[in-house]
Amino acid sequence: MSQLFPHLFAPITIGSTTIRNRIVSSGHDTVLDDHGHIGDDLVAYHEARAQGGAGLIVLQVSGVHETARYTSHVLMATDESSVPGYRAVAEAVHRHGATIVAQLFHPGREVMDGERGMAPRAKAPSDEPQERFKVVPEALTTAEVRDIIAGYGHAAKRIVESGIDGVEIVASHGYLPIQFFNPAVNTRTDEYGGCPENRRRFLAEVAQTVRAAVGPDVVVGVRVSGEEKTEDRLVAAEILDLIDHLDSLTADADDTDGVADVADAADGVDCLDYFSITAGDSSTLQGAVHIVPSMQIDPGYATNLSEQVKKITDKTVMVAGRINQPHEAETAIAEGRTDMAIMTRAMICDPEIANKSAADNVDEIRACIGCNQACIGHFQQGVPISCIQYPESGRELTFLPRPTVRTRRKVLVIGGGPAGLKAAAVAAEQGDDVVLCEKEPHLGGAVQLAQELPYRSEFGGAATNLTAEAARAGVDIRTSAPATQNLITEVAPDHVIIATGAEQRMPALEIADDAFVIGARDYLRESPDLPVGRVLVTDWKGDWIGLGIALRLAEAGRQVTLATAANFAGAAIQQYTRTLLVSQALRTGRVQFVNDARLVGVDTDTGYLQSTLCEVVHEVDGVAATIVSAAPRSVPVDLDVGAASVTVIGDALAPRTVEEAVYEGLTAATDLAERRESVTA
Repeated sequence: MSQLFPHLFAPITIGSTTIRNRIVSSGHDTVLDDHGHIGDDLVAYHEARAQGGAGLIVLQVSGVHETARYTSHVLMATDESSVPGYRAVAEAVHRHGATIVAQLFHPGREVMDGERGMAPRAKAPSDEPQERFKVVPEALTTAEVRDIIAGYGHAAKRIVESGIDGVEIVASHGYLPIQFFNPAVNTRTDEYGGCPENRRRFLAEVAQTVRAAVGPDVVVGVRVSGEEKTEDRLVAAEILDLIDHLDSLTADADDTDGVADVADAADGVDCLDYFSITAGDSSTLQGAVHIVPSMQIDPGYATNLSEQVKKITDKTVMVAGRINQPHEAETAIAEGRTDMAIMTRAMICDPEIANKSAADNVDEIRACIGCNQACIGHFQQGVPISCIQYPESGRELTFLPRPTVRTRRKVLVIGGGPAGLKAAAVAAEQGDDVVLCEKEPHLGGAVQLAQELPYRSEFGGAATNLTAEAARAGVDIRTSAPATQNLITEVAPDHVIIATGAEQRMPALEIADDAFVIGARDYLRESPDLPVGRVLVTDWKGDWIGLGIALRLAEAGRQVTLATAANFAGAAIQQYTRTLLVSQALRTGRVQFVNDARLVGVDTDTGYLQSTLCEVVHEVDGVAATIVSAAPRSVPVDLDVGAASVTVIGDALAPRTVEEAVYEGLTAATDLAERRESVTA
């Protein structure tokens, strides 16, 4: 038992199932499906979290009806072809002592994908349009509503008979069950619309049907947004009234057809065993940021919602909302704000976080920084999720377990940014003798600059985590040590990994002699005093740098014009993160946005912007200073490494992001071991 986290590692019983600790991996779409079914990649992904010590694992959503296909890769539980996958993942998770539950899902109008690129087609309580995905749904008939309710029961029965320990009804984030409850979305006039009793009927009948299908001893929970955090949508008081009703709901669990006999349910068993609380609403950008809150939002912020739920129910309550560290989870449980802590991204970043916490080895935890880049960011691109700090996530079958080298060799890594640190750490873990040299007095490369931007301070954690991993692996880390010919002679490497990163590049511009123009990297590194007046920030990519600098200046009271060559500011940033940054910039009232424009010249007080779409030139008047964020340039290395083999990775190969740098560090080191194994085999 952990001495630091006694509440977090106390077992808990939900229904008739005892769970070994209070750490939960909540349902999250991984895009690791195998044509809509659970395959080897998804099994390996969840097995890694179970092996890492998680108490409860909740599978990603499973569609309960043919109209529930909200993406092209959603898991479907509508027929027997899904059974082998559920059985395989249940066996894998149980093998390591964890409990597993599957989500039952229907999106209603929250549909992202149409067939082969066509506009999405959706079914919902009414034809009220959806703002975020621009969907106008078809109103469900009463017969279709009842068919979907039955689908929940059939899917639940199929899943638990496959060996899964329980099911969770997804009524959060504006999906179908809560659409029925929301009077702004449900304008029906039949028994599923109108008064509050009718509007909550759909979710009540779903819960009763599911309990009837799975019997009295299987765990059944419901996930609900404690507050939708969207203008004119459901607030906490309305949700608490709904939860209070669901808390007392019972069903006849002896039905054999998998459909609840609601009329005879008064003397039945409780429908629900737990409430999973989150925040937000998928239908607007404003509400959607809470689906996966980024680093701009305080850790554990949603525990105030779960605390209110605990006041009205004796059933188990769990909560999500940026709980990234064990001490945050421990405190929330100890203070009675929740019974269990959902730490999903924490386990994407470090699948071993539970085991490390249980052993009180908190210094070894690779902490999630809330960047959203490779987890929800990948999902929104329709590709398998991962983590920029730990690209092994989602690639377990490719990279784990690590190979062990048969013959120890000398590896020199040049550059102590994210790429070099990851390569050095993995190579050392595999058994090589690794020296890492960094010309600067500190490690982390461009990450050190990124953390200087507003609401970006946690990003520095990536460098801290990677540095600690390299040190624990036994890497000989040398700072203030540029790569020289003498160093090559001293180390005598068998292999050299070049990870020298990138440097600032200034585009070709017409600049008047007295104009104040500075590159973005120099601005962040030096923090010079800028002349009084409007600042023009130009941004070639639409990423964190231009938007972050503009926000930093605006919050300091400066008037700013942000000109981006992208379609809009922050276009290259994950959507939820971008929404918060842009909204914060708008609230200052000091940022003027110009899109689709590149900087071509600056004179004494005017910036000249060329449209990327046509020949039009836009003039920005009253400019006192211009900060230029342009495409960086790779830093070359000119050394004679003798007979050593060489790999170039990260920005030294081609300037991109931290994600590609860390991934290439992993692959470079893994390839070293695999290449050697093939030679010696």
